[in-house]
This record gives sequence, C-alpha cells and structure tokens, in this order.
Amino acid sequence: MNNIICIAGPTASGKTALAVELAKELNGEVVSCDSMQVYRRMDIGTAKPTAEEMQGIPHHMLDVAEPDEDFSVSRYCEMASPIVDDILARGKTAIIAGGTGLYMDSLIKGNNFAPCPATGRREELEEKADREGMEALMDWLREIDPEAAARLHLSDRKRIIRALEVYLETGETITAHNLKTQAIPPKYSPLWLGLDFAERAELYRRIDLRVEIMLETGLIDEIKALLAEGVPPHCTAMQAIGYKEFVSALAGNGTIAEAAALVQQSSRRYAKRQLTWFRRNKSINWLLRNTGEDADEILTKARRLLIANDN
Repeated sequence: MNNIICIAGPTASGKTALAVELAKELNGEVVSCDSMQVYRRMDIGTAKPTAEEMQGIPHHMLDVAEPDEDFSVSRYCEMASPIVDDILARGKTAIIAGGTGLYMDSLIKGNNFAPCPATGRREELEEKADREGMEALMDWLREIDPEAAARLHLSDRKRIIRALEVYLETGETITAHNLKTQAIPPKYSPLWLGLDFAERAELYRRIDLRVEIMLETGLIDEIKALLAEGVPPHCTAMQAIGYKEFVSALAGNGTIAEAAALVQQSSRRYAKRQLTWFRRNKSINWLLRNTGEDADEILTKARRLLIANDN
C-alpha cells in the first residue's frame, strides 16, 4: 500500500471527510494543505475541521501561525516536510489533503526555495517601489531576467520584488533557480486522488450552502473577535475569501447579505481556478461524485483505487 496519499480538489468537495476515513483504515495521519487553515482563530471561514470531524485522527499544519503573520509556500514546506517524514518513519500513512495546489505540489517535489535572509534588501526594494513605482522595478527585472519579467504582470508587486531580491541575494535569477529546482526528482511519490462532481452545479450548490452554514455557526462573530484583538483588516489572512467581504460589510460597505452573495460568487470562481491547477497534474486519479451519491460511495471508489495501486 502506498504510504503517501494526496487528496486534492476544489473547496467543498469533501476532501476532509475522505482523508479522515482513509486515515482510519490505513493507520494514517492527515497533513492539511490549506494556505488559510494555518492561521489560529480563523476556523469557521477557513472550513477548518472540527474535533468532531477529525474523529480522533491526528491533523497537522493547522493553527501554526498568527493571523497577522505573512505565511508563504516556502514556510509551509519547511514545516510540513519534517512532519511527513516523521509520520512515515513511524510506519504510518501520510495523507496530505487540501486545496492549495502550489503548497501541495511544492511539498511533494521537495522544492528547494531560494534563500530569504533578513538583510534589508526586501525593505529597500519595497521603498524603491513606493518611491519610483513598480514600472521602474519591472524595467530593472527586464534587464536581469527578461523571462521572469514576461511571466509577471505589473500589478504583481510581491513576485516582482521577490524576483529582484533573489537576484540581489544570490546573483542568480529566479528563472535559473526555478529551472534547477524543476530538474530535481520529486521527494515523495504519492498516490494522487482528486475529488470533483460530475455536475458542476452540484459543486456550486455545496459551496453556496457552506457559506450559509458558516454564517449560521458564527462567522461574523469570529471576524469581529479577530478585529477586536487588533488583527489588521488589510493583512494577508484577512484578505482571504470569506473574510475580506464581511470585513468590508462590517465597515459599512454594504450589507451582510450582499457580502455573503459575494463570498459565494468568489468561492465558485476560486473552485474553478483550483480545478484548473489540479487538472494539469496527470497523475491525479479523479473520483467524480454523481448526483445522489454520498461520501460512502466516494470512499468505496477510493478503496478500489488503493487496491488497484497496491497490485
């Protein structure tokens, strides 16, 4: 039996439930792969699994950062990789489940991220961007790394600055660094499972319902508590779908009902982007839930794949 399983898919597709059931059957532990569930006290809006939903199965990479911290893919891999290694060393199955494709792909590949030392160069670049504008930085990037400049949009301030920072710190362009990283064989060889619905309308129905349930279970109070403790409204975590819309409504920009409709719309669009990302991975075995099928039937399909993979 494969000792690493990746469960990927869009929001509200049932990844957590399947991960828990497989962990129960395979002596496994779950490693969350969600860029928002890393934040403490952001539970409802991130659909973080409850203790009841975990059913006693250990879950890792939840609540590992404060909401006002910036969290990156490199930090995720730095923290999650030793956890996966430990699970495997104990003879258990590591079940990596989530919808953040970049994090999942980077963890599996064992990406060697460019160093990010605190030398002050990033701050200098930030100041230069404020002083001279992003076009000046983009012109500079075009000179040293035209390929990276062609990939990036002028509005992508964070990645433009990161590309220049890598060059200043290492003398190597981020394009060259990424090419070297891609040439390295993957660190892990998982069995990939993907969750989706045969009818797109069913996925969208579940997304809309999830937002309604979040409101019923106290999402607005969760957001108010975060703001009351001093979490900045414009920090990275609070700009996530399901938070920024209600923060804006609480500030007087529209009603809660209008914000909820916007969250539903944004979540549906995000699900499409997730599916686009994951469908590039030809190793994923897609488990499609047909109309009327429940989670047990998806579990049965997953079991069949596990058995076939083991033979």
